[in-house]
Amino acid sequence: MQNLLLPNAAAAAPWCAQPRRRPSRLSVRASASSPSAPRRETDPGKRVVITGMGLVSVFGNDVDAYYSRLFAGESGVGAIDRFDASGFPTRFAAQIRGFSSEGYVDGKLDRRLDDCHRYALVASKKALESACLVAGSSAMEKVDKERAGVIVGSGMGGITAFSDGVENLVTKGYRKISPFCIPHAITNTSSAMIAMDAAVGFRGPNYSISTACATSNHCFHSAADQIRLGRADVMVAGGTEAAIIPIGLGGFVACRALSQRNDDPGTASRPWDKDRDGFVMGEGAGLLVMESLEHAMRRDAPILAEYLGGAVNSDAYHMTNPRPDGCGVSVCIRQSLEDAGVTPEEVNYINAHATSTPGGDLAEVNALKQVFKDPSRIKLNATKSMIGHSLGAAGGLEAIATIKAITTGWVHPTINQFNPESAVDQFDTVRSVKQQHEVHVGISNSFGFGGQNSVVVFAPFKP
Repeated sequence: MQNLLLPNAAAAAPWCAQPRRRPSRLSVRASASSPSAPRRETDPGKRVVITGMGLVSVFGNDVDAYYSRLFAGESGVGAIDRFDASGFPTRFAAQIRGFSSEGYVDGKLDRRLDDCHRYALVASKKALESACLVAGSSAMEKVDKERAGVIVGSGMGGITAFSDGVENLVTKGYRKISPFCIPHAITNTSSAMIAMDAAVGFRGPNYSISTACATSNHCFHSAADQIRLGRADVMVAGGTEAAIIPIGLGGFVACRALSQRNDDPGTASRPWDKDRDGFVMGEGAGLLVMESLEHAMRRDAPILAEYLGGAVNSDAYHMTNPRPDGCGVSVCIRQSLEDAGVTPEEVNYINAHATSTPGGDLAEVNALKQVFKDPSRIKLNATKSMIGHSLGAAGGLEAIATIKAITTGWVHPTINQFNPESAVDQFDTVRSVKQQHEVHVGISNSFGFGGQNSVVVFAPFKP
């Protein structure tokens, strides 16, 4: 696709190698002793821990079952049967089937909501249950609702609600547009509905972020900042998406972004494989409960892992293509490690963005090699090889996979690596079979259309 924004960008000198003009927040914090030595946050009011996880996925709505099927190297990709896709050049996706919100969403509301928001509501309730913040419990009653918030984003929002509104406008006139069309189409509805739920009632910071496929990580990064800045004690954060409908599929077909391997959809998502031909659409929601360590310890919460830090930036290069040299991504990774207070040598697990696109996979590998000088000691895997690319929800589902790797000591395989690119030879891409691996520090990468980059850093919790 022609670059309409920066015609000469490809020829520009790499800016990622240029010296930084201002010190990072971490360098300023550590300057009193050793400006170059990374130092993790020690203030329990500013340390951010993960106390709950919830999801809706092609592998079901249970976190352990989800990771078990990732362990097994299953593919969740198959023929689309939600609508007639026979006229499309791509006729498959990682489509959720048999989803039920019973017990989590009121029946009347459930019938009205776009799937995007239904997924978010169920995932949020499951995350809160996981964090021992069950509706009506004494633990939930003790939470200061003014200091509890929600940041849940989506790349495309309630696209079914909007599509139905357009269809009614065109075929029946404006009087037949549902009054819920706009409220259920906008991306912030998920955050709003989670907070409004009578069992939750969080009245703290509440908004959505929409940065395409980088959305979830942006939400984690922002939620952590709310805690670190002293504005919140607990946050529900992550992403949700439900775009497997005709306009969603057709739009990505028009971008020439999707695989067309209709004869064998289970092997269509092929990260780092020489024969990859595009990504596979997925859907779902992945949400975390994030708390200050101080708050979590005060209520004796289950602590699954620690969020050490993160970073977001922009390629400022192209609407759909990443910078081939990976400079934007490498800077984002370095900044995330600085924010986390860790060195590149401490990272030994990476959950890659790895969408299975020809340019994107190699750009990410180029970026990783700029930061990590000894790739051989790092486990690098691609969750999307099994669940497809769930767009704004991808980072949420992958953050859960990263945390499960930390808590279980096992990393899931990357499937469909039949003929790997030589560029990834230095990495252990966990080809086909799960591996036992003690994660010291793990990062999760997410990048989106518009050059949006986001990286988050997790580690085992150590008091």
